[in-house]
Amino acid sequence: MVDRNKIQIDLIKLIGGERLLRLTEAQSGLALEKKLDPQKSVASQKENLLGVFEAALARAGLMAA
Repeated sequence: MVDRNKIQIDLIKLIGGERLLRLTEAQSGLALEKKLDPQKSVASQKENLLGVFEAALARAGLMAA
């Protein structure tokens, strides 16, 4: 299982006012970015992206083993 405390989460505001959510994990070097939908809550989009990111980290761990 992936330790959520090791995942860095950045919310970036772009020049045009759009927002980008970036998740990174330093040990694996894996990063994932997604432009946020302004019509949906940031919290729900963050949880969805975090689930995808954790699955990708787990898969990368299995492939490295």
